[in-house]
Amino acid sequence: QVQFVESGGGLVQPGDSLRLSCAASGLTLDDYTIGWFRQAPGKEREGISCIGRSPRDTYYTDSVSGRFTISKDNAKKTVYLQMNSLKPEETADYYCAANLMRTTAQPMDAHEYAYWGKGTQVTVSP
Repeated sequence: QVQFVESGGGLVQPGDSLRLSCAASGLTLDDYTIGWFRQAPGKEREGISCIGRSPRDTYYTDSVSGRFTISKDNAKKTVYLQMNSLKPEETADYYCAANLMRTTAQPMDAHEYAYWGKGTQVTVSP
């Protein structure tokens, strides 16, 4: 049974950093592109970053490029999202999931992803 469990969220101030973790079970990370999404109240789920089979194959949406870094540890079966210089508008629930259709990192369509975790909440507030 495939499962993702997100952790690492919390309440931070604008400009602070957080590192999110996505612990996987029931699959091999290198067999899938793994993505991070976020969803703010009343808004659609937004794909923000993903990592392909190669750890060097990564994608970032424009709004987080240069501030967020995605990485993975195959031995720990965990994908990380280091988030720096956080902004209040990035307050959301953050989710990870596996892309069942592609093994390379590219602009993200949530419909291609499955095995969604329950998410971890990130609140950025003064």
